[in-house]
Amino acid sequence: MRPRRPLSLLASAALAAPLLAGCGSSTSASSAGGAEAAGFPASVERCDRRTTVDAPPQRIASLNQGSTEILLSLGLADRMVGAAGWTDPILPSLADENEKVDRLADQAPSFEELLATEPDLVTASFANTLSEGGVATPQQLADVGVPAYLSAAECEKSDFGGGDGARDRPLEMSTIYAEVRDLAALTGTEERGEEVVSSLQERLEAASRTQFDGVSVFYWFANAEAPYGAGCCGGPGIVTRALGLTNVFEDQRAEWPQVGWESIAAADPDVLVVGDLTRKSQTAESARAKIAFLESNPVTRRMTAVQEKRYVLLPGAALNPSIRTVDAVEAVAEGLRGLGYEPS
Repeated sequence: MRPRRPLSLLASAALAAPLLAGCGSSTSASSAGGAEAAGFPASVERCDRRTTVDAPPQRIASLNQGSTEILLSLGLADRMVGAAGWTDPILPSLADENEKVDRLADQAPSFEELLATEPDLVTASFANTLSEGGVATPQQLADVGVPAYLSAAECEKSDFGGGDGARDRPLEMSTIYAEVRDLAALTGTEERGEEVVSSLQERLEAASRTQFDGVSVFYWFANAEAPYGAGCCGGPGIVTRALGLTNVFEDQRAEWPQVGWESIAAADPDVLVVGDLTRKSQTAESARAKIAFLESNPVTRRMTAVQEKRYVLLPGAALNPSIRTVDAVEAVAEGLRGLGYEPS
């Protein structure tokens, strides 16, 4: 969890005035000549909460990389005032557009820093970003006239506590498509949203024709002392099912349960899917650091996958539920072929 930096009453008052003025000017700009923009006001309902925008947002702030990459895919770089919450470099295909967007923070901006951008829509991928202890709660933003949207994938969790939360049922790509469509509806880019969804569907269908039945895997996101490994039902679960793999911690409902190395070694997975992160908030973030740990630790170095160097590397952003989940399916399939596994 990120430490919350409280906004003083003085700062709140100082920032709220220009913020509300900014929201008003955006509405006027999108309603030129007194005519309301087609399709607006627009609303979506997630997490038992309705997000409504009166006009196409012109000053969008994204607090997590997954959300940012959807917004950029929708062609909204020129309507974004900032982005935060990075685990990795931006998708190469979005790099030019991302250059147009200010980086508010590598991880979490303060509430003051967020409000200083005068946003008219705030988006996030994770509940701990839009919550007590995060950047702000949706209600705090609503109190100063700013709508906030939390990802559809996050809203399906049955439990937001205990780190990254848990799920009662496996996440499906249809929910990630729903997030694309939600953000497209809120920004008036529905046609582009359908193009993004259609491309993802086609790629996933093509990648899923390759099956690796009987190959067991362990997904390691971060942390050397008590590693965060994927449970059954988050983004890696989509990869597992799409390629016919077996997750050695399929019985875990938590999104990223912390498991002991003794348990991982006992499971002895065929392949280790290793998160290659560039952030610096946990131990063993990069793939290089992870592999160095695996090959030197007395427990892990005896694992078959370590001895035979059966590693598949993925950016951290591809392990979180996002449009990169399809990238993860493609990359894991390619990595397994590179390790000599023949599709069944």
